[in-house]
Amino acid sequence: MVTEFIFLGLSNSQEFQIFLLVFFFIFYVGIVFGNLLIVITVASDSHLHSPMYFLLANLSLIDLCLSSVTAPKMIADFFSKRKVISFKGCLAQIFLVHFFGGSELVILIAMAFDRYVAICKPLRYSTVMCDHVCFGIVTAAWGTGFLHSVSQLAFAVNLPFCGPNEVDSFYCDLPRVIKLACIDTYRLDVMVIANSGVLTVCSFVFLIISYAIILVTIQQRPSDKSSKALSTLTAHITVVLLFFGPCIFIYAWPFPIKSLDKSLAVFYSVVTPLLNPIIYTLRNKDMKTAMRRLSKWNVNSSVKF
Repeated sequence: MVTEFIFLGLSNSQEFQIFLLVFFFIFYVGIVFGNLLIVITVASDSHLHSPMYFLLANLSLIDLCLSSVTAPKMIADFFSKRKVISFKGCLAQIFLVHFFGGSELVILIAMAFDRYVAICKPLRYSTVMCDHVCFGIVTAAWGTGFLHSVSQLAFAVNLPFCGPNEVDSFYCDLPRVIKLACIDTYRLDVMVIANSGVLTVCSFVFLIISYAIILVTIQQRPSDKSSKALSTLTAHITVVLLFFGPCIFIYAWPFPIKSLDKSLAVFYSVVTPLLNPIIYTLRNKDMKTAMRRLSKWNVNSSVKF
């Protein structure tokens, strides 16, 4: 029986691995500081205590956790020739990747709903997006992520692994791990597509339709009132495309391409969590203003101390 799995990683070239080590270390540091900065700014600035920024802070927290499941292990593996993970550690990665990924999916849908109410039903916004609703949405997001990850783990936990144990990636994910089982995995592949794939595609289509409705509503308003809403909406749509694009190809595309899968896995786990805080801070005047207030407060506090 297999007790450990070996990652084949991203490259066999020692020189290229050194480049990747520096590249991903810088990216991960940016992910940690960028997403923590958003969480701290939203929590500390009373001007940002609104449903949109509450959901944004949860999105940043999920992005930080999602990247932390894979990136530290990947960076550490660059120092070793034999990239090994235990069987239980592999199952833990599968569980956590789908836990945070499923939670982020619900948060993105909630953020689209928040923008729909704010733009299409502005007079009812404070009633619909009250504190109880926001906390309920976040609870539902984490709960959905947990149920989704449990359902994914159920596919792999009882599979017989008795032969090859090399995972052609830098982390454990269900589509790659079940291919190593000592049984015919065709039905399992179909079940993964039916579970993660259909959920991802349906959520993506729902979000695109929602944002299309919002864009139509914005176009019917005067340009001076719609510019800020359009800027915020553009950031949301960009984040949705960055998150769902790789997910659809990884979990829903029936004809996987190994080289493309690795690139999309890197984009999904390392690049997207870094781009999200950049997109929201660069395109959001309120966030930039709040960060300046936070930096001035820190400077004044250090001077007094």
